[in-house]
Parts: sequence; structure tokens; C-alpha cells
Amino acid sequence: MPLPEIPLCVWRKRGQTFVFRGRAVRYWTAGQGEPLLLIHGFPTASWDWHYLWQPLAQRYRLIACDMLGFGDSDKPVDHEYSLLEQADLQQALLAHLNVEQTVHVLAHDYGDSVAQELLARHYESRIHLGSCVFLNGGLFPETHRPVLMQKLLLSPLGWMIGRAFSRDALVKSFRQIFGPQSRPTESEMDDFWSLVDSNHGPRILHKLIAYIPERRVQRDRWISAMQRGDVPLRVIDGEDDPISGAHMVERYRELIPEPDTVLLPGIGHYPQTEAPAQVLKHYLAFRDRLVSLPLKAACS
Repeated sequence: MPLPEIPLCVWRKRGQTFVFRGRAVRYWTAGQGEPLLLIHGFPTASWDWHYLWQPLAQRYRLIACDMLGFGDSDKPVDHEYSLLEQADLQQALLAHLNVEQTVHVLAHDYGDSVAQELLARHYESRIHLGSCVFLNGGLFPETHRPVLMQKLLLSPLGWMIGRAFSRDALVKSFRQIFGPQSRPTESEMDDFWSLVDSNHGPRILHKLIAYIPERRVQRDRWISAMQRGDVPLRVIDGEDDPISGAHMVERYRELIPEPDTVLLPGIGHYPQTEAPAQVLKHYLAFRDRLVSLPLKAACS
């Protein structure tokens, strides 16, 4: 049975705002129970989670924001964007909401890197994570295969490419990364573009793309954290994703002890919108399994 969607116009009305380092950040909350932090990817926003939002809110306290430079949050031009700062933002949001207990994380794409940073901070006693699930993302720089638009944004002419970025360019990029039978409709593309274009977003795309070289700088620290094994991890991955699909999962299985991975055949880079019912099933199965392992959780 298909999961109900939340129209973008409704989603936007449910958002709230808090100030992070002088910038307005939009965020959403729902449900009760253990906190579950949802971290979106590039170049979209927290609306990416809208299919999963209502079913997950029946079990958990959901928290999500449009990160700085994304969606309906501020997108300052005179700013150097950093994955480390986005992790600071996530922690500031948790503090704003007075969340002091253990937090679980579900992340995608760019959000995977933010989650990796939070995982590293867990082992530095700066946050306490109960689990982390990654959807398609560049967990390892050596397996990340950027699309042409990302390569152009990284070039010296990136600022020009970004300013010229249009809905048509977004559609062209998305056609490459979604599964052949699960591509977004024209209406969904309108909504994705609305979030990218909000607050003059295209003019800072060349700054946001700095996350790709930043991943290389942080690689060893982040992978070491993933290899520790005290925080339960799972990867749920669209197999047909040319950026971070089956080839990324193969590398994950090589580097991570006792790897817990799920591959979704025929699905591309956005499994939470392409196959939300499958993602929900595999996420809840992961969390249900954790409940049956209280001793390990207590000792970690």
C-alpha cells in the first residue's frame, strides 16, 4: 500500500524557525518517543522525508531541518559552507528543542556526511547516538561518482554554472540518478525545484559543493568512527544509483566490520521518495532488532 504524501505547500506551513549563528533555519517536528533526527541531502531539503514522516511519527519524535543553504532556510552568499558547521547546526537544533536523551539518525546523501561527523563526535563524547542509518550517499570519497553538474560546480567556473542552474538542469541531473521506473513526476520536479530555487539558492550551489573535497579531508576520521562498532549502523541503498549505488555498498562491506546492508533493486539515489515503503520496512526492522539487544546498547 503506497504511503501518503505530504504536499509541499502543507509541509511548508507546518515548519518553524529558529536562529542559528544569526541565520534563520526552518525545522519540523512531529510525534513522540525516542528522538529521530532526519538529515537531508544535496541539493534538496527536509521535504525529501515527507513520505516517511507520518508513519515514523507514530513511533518516534521526529526532528528535521533544512540545513543552512538548503530549502527554505537562509542561503547567505557571503558564507563558507561546511559539513562540520551543519553538524553544529543539528546539535544546536537539538539543544533548541531541549533534547538531552540518546538520538537516532536517519540520513541521506550530503546528510550522510553530517551523520558521519555526528558519529565521530559520539566517540568524542560530544553527542550520544543510539543508531545511525545511511541512505545513498558518499560515505567513501573513493567510491563517490559525481554527476556532470557537480563536477562543473566544483570547477573555477562553478559560480557561473550555479547562477545559470535551472529547473531543466535539475531535471536532467535527476534523470541520471533515479531508478528507471521511479523517476519523479513533473509535479514533484516542480516541488524539488521550488526548494532549490527558494531564497535565490542557485547562486550558492558552487559554495555548497565544497562538501565533496571536505569529505576527503575528513575521510579517515569518519571511517574510523564507523569501524568502532558501538553504535549500530545500517545502509539502505538504491542499487541502481550511479553516484553511490551498489559499488558504494561493496566498499562498505569491505571496510566496516559486520556490515548491515540492504540493497533495493531498481531504485536510484533517492530511495526515500522512490521506494518509501521499502525504506520504512527496512528501517523499522533495524530499530526493532535493536530493541531485542538491550545488553549491547547498555554496555556501549
